[in-house]
Amino acid sequence: MRGGRRGRGRPPVRLGPVGLGLVVVLLGAGAAVAWQGGGTGESGATTTADVLPASPGAPSPEPSSPKPPPPPPSSSPSASAGGEPAEEKSSEAPRVPASGPGTFTTARAHGDPVGEGPLRRYRVQVENGVDISAKEAAAEIERILDHPRGWAAHGRGSFQLVSTNADFVIRIATPATADKLCGAQGLDTHGELNCETVDGVVVNLRRWVLGSPTFDGPASEYRHLIINHEVGHEIGLRTHLGCSGPGRLAPVMMQQIKGLDGCESNAWPYDENGKYITGPEL
Repeated sequence: MRGGRRGRGRPPVRLGPVGLGLVVVLLGAGAAVAWQGGGTGESGATTTADVLPASPGAPSPEPSSPKPPPPPPSSSPSASAGGEPAEEKSSEAPRVPASGPGTFTTARAHGDPVGEGPLRRYRVQVENGVDISAKEAAAEIERILDHPRGWAAHGRGSFQLVSTNADFVIRIATPATADKLCGAQGLDTHGELNCETVDGVVVNLRRWVLGSPTFDGPASEYRHLIINHEVGHEIGLRTHLGCSGPGRLAPVMMQQIKGLDGCESNAWPYDENGKYITGPEL
């Protein structure tokens, strides 16, 4: 979110000497000379996005009486320690539309098969009216399925991104549309969850964009968990798993959004040594 607009303050204006008065006071043999002058100025904070040029104007009149110098600028979130303006950052999360038209755009993309085992071709669709490119989402999903800790790297199957003649579809949908698609399979996703349907995977847009409050990592990494979990169902892993012990990695087939039960959040089916991360069946 862009911060509020600020204008640039006028640069300091220095007033030249307005006169030279000589007052001679005879105090014995000495004399004093007094020079009268002064200046005032202000500097306003700016942002790098909005910079307004200072408008020319007439110089301010000389003050009738001396004024104390302006106080030093106070520290604020908009100014850095070096005195330069710092970019304001918003703490607000990205906005996710609650519903959409229920129609989808298919990514026009075609990839090479990755992995070993039975080939499963998939296409990626994104609901119309949301600020996500179907092509970029497809490229991200392709990278997830090609990860060395993913399903394809350990013989669970091979995957190929296509735009037609797919074996299953991965849809990214607004919460209302996701609920409708999942509800048609008898699944109650409460505007929050993802699901697997008879024709593929439904990804809740809110989870794709915002991640999960129970996942210790950025939303971009939580997307890996979404895809790996739902594609795990696609390749035949029907049962959800639980935590195998406090401090251990949570299985990717665990519904981690519902809680970790002492496990550490994890987005991959296999650990760094290629061992499948499992747990008790639920």
